[in-house]
Amino acid sequence: MLSPSLAQEIAGDTSAVIGFNVLITDAEGVVIGSGDSSRVGTFHEASVEVIRTQEPATHNASQAQQLRGVRPGVTLPLVTDGQAVGTVGITGTPAQVRRFGLLVKRQTEILLRESVMLRSRLLSERAAEKLLADIASYDPHVVEGDFLVFRAAELGFDLQPRRVAMAFEVTVPDEGARRHSAPTRDMALVRSELLRTVREVFADPQDIVASTAPGWIGVLHRLPAPRQVTTLIGDCRRIIDVIAAQDGLTARAGIGEPAASVGGLHDSYQDACDALRLGARTAGDSPVHLITDLRVHQVLAAVGQSARHRLIERTAANLRAQPDWPVLRDTITAWCESGFNLVRASSALHIHRNTVVYRMNKIEQITGRPLREHRTTMALYLACLADRLGAGGASAEG
Repeated sequence: MLSPSLAQEIAGDTSAVIGFNVLITDAEGVVIGSGDSSRVGTFHEASVEVIRTQEPATHNASQAQQLRGVRPGVTLPLVTDGQAVGTVGITGTPAQVRRFGLLVKRQTEILLRESVMLRSRLLSERAAEKLLADIASYDPHVVEGDFLVFRAAELGFDLQPRRVAMAFEVTVPDEGARRHSAPTRDMALVRSELLRTVREVFADPQDIVASTAPGWIGVLHRLPAPRQVTTLIGDCRRIIDVIAAQDGLTARAGIGEPAASVGGLHDSYQDACDALRLGARTAGDSPVHLITDLRVHQVLAAVGQSARHRLIERTAANLRAQPDWPVLRDTITAWCESGFNLVRASSALHIHRNTVVYRMNKIEQITGRPLREHRTTMALYLACLADRLGAGGASAEG
């Protein structure tokens, strides 16, 4: 429980502060830390009895000569959870060093407990990371789902209730977006801060929160029965706002769909990651993306760049040749996503309805097809989505 590196750090720092040599032993009486480095690794015989009785002992010069590796001073037990895990000794005339004994003992025990808690937290974080990674890469032909359910239960997580996966991507803003006074942040250094921020919002003990890669955090959130996935948008936005305010970083989130099995959670997490990737390319300035809003985009992305390129060329080549193609593309997209309703389309585009009518007339003239013919319009809509996914300027794969 008491590592040599921690013992040496405590002994060295404390010796410098009080002006007397401090040494720390393990439970066997071997010195593992000392302000006098020559004593590290030696046997301190007085510690054996102190550990056995959990009572402090003092030794004057004549008494110390009778014991192996002992010098005049005081030796006190280090106790955690009722068990002696070592001793701390202060070298000097007992009358001089006794007054430091209790203070040094208590400080050392506090540091030891903090070290144990930190180590336990790190182990828990690594276990959660491994669990989330295994769910993300789950293959039923390789690993039994029941095995992951059992492993999760060992960590205190029940995978049976309904959960939804979320993925957060945190990046350092470019020079133009970053405030002049904000320093550049190293993602590895702020990892703990980011995890703490996410856990403050998703604080249910059953929520699995873990770092999956530098700048990436995954969440498997237990979703209570009455709660809907759309309510998570506000939680994600709150996290994104805190990260921006505290760390000066840019964050986005993707949200999957509810699941109650290992296979379902695997799909939900993959969907959350797809929502992040696709939302950044198609959803404008919104920082939170639901996979339910991006299913068509997901299917288009899955068919491959070559097929998307052919769709665009066969369906929207003349439109893409226009200098205002991005405007025309947004108009077609808004028209379809607004249920072919002129009022809702103009509201989504933040323009007057007459402007929408003008653009639609232009599109119909170029394509030679009416936009109120929904089958034709849906083909154009898919071509617009494919273009926003990045296939427009690419050549066919060969």
